[in-house]
Amino acid sequence: MEREIVHIDEEKCNGCGLCVPGCHEGALQIIDGKARLVSDLMCDGLGACLGHCPQDAISIEKREAQPYSETEVIALMIQKGRNTVLAHMKHLKDHNETVYLKEAVNYLLENEGKIDFDVKEVIREVHNSGKKPQAVQQVAQMHHHQGGGCPGSKSMDFGNIDPDVPAAALGTQPSQLKQWPVQMHLVQPNASYFQNSDLLLAADCVAFSMGNFHQDYLKGKSLAVLCPKLDQGIDSYIEKVRMMIDDAKVNTITVMMMQVPCCSGLLHIVKAAQANANRKVPVKSIIVGLQGELLKEEWV
Repeated sequence: MEREIVHIDEEKCNGCGLCVPGCHEGALQIIDGKARLVSDLMCDGLGACLGHCPQDAISIEKREAQPYSETEVIALMIQKGRNTVLAHMKHLKDHNETVYLKEAVNYLLENEGKIDFDVKEVIREVHNSGKKPQAVQQVAQMHHHQGGGCPGSKSMDFGNIDPDVPAAALGTQPSQLKQWPVQMHLVQPNASYFQNSDLLLAADCVAFSMGNFHQDYLKGKSLAVLCPKLDQGIDSYIEKVRMMIDDAKVNTITVMMMQVPCCSGLLHIVKAAQANANRKVPVKSIIVGLQGELLKEEWV
């Protein structure tokens, strides 16, 4: 598959750091005096960082790429040195990518004799870079996000509802949301919460119209929301859904749309992604009326 991804010319880069805030995914950091892409997984290839490089050291390249492989990524990170490996692994931990983090740890241990830094020390440092309790951490993220980028785009897998959060804070009807972010432009299709999940793709307006959206439709599913009329970069949405099918291996896709004509574009996105994918998954289409009534539900 072809994928667009950031390329950094280290000869031109002077480590000024102006590109870091432009990376909304937090995938760029200044390490050892150079800008480093610490996570291929989190790079969306949109190039928001390009306009912030006075040295013209950053470009977007399109290349044939296999589905994301942590083993291959960590092997490349090792060549860039201990600090880059450390930043990459902390990035995985901060974004709850535990499966990829375990792969990285296993690779380091298996190749310890070939690596010119203390592997066990790096692993200990990553392990000890612990998190605050979830309820406290999510508040802190609104004020600070290490490594640059927008705190609102930081990937979080909520899992079950945190028992330390007071019931009053959850409202009378507990949220069934399992992850953050949810906006299609910000989600990472390889994120752990999409792996082998039942995916719900919903138009932005659906949850505002349906009073029973959380309990009857979102419960137990991973989520991405979008507006096929107003959002830009629809082609990137098609590729993200394809990656969810082929790489994250979602089990099913439920598409929820409003009855307005422009919303049908959401189903077209899924069909285009399916046409490009190697796997086939069942797709359910749900049409919602303007006052939240269920108008049509069918497998397509």
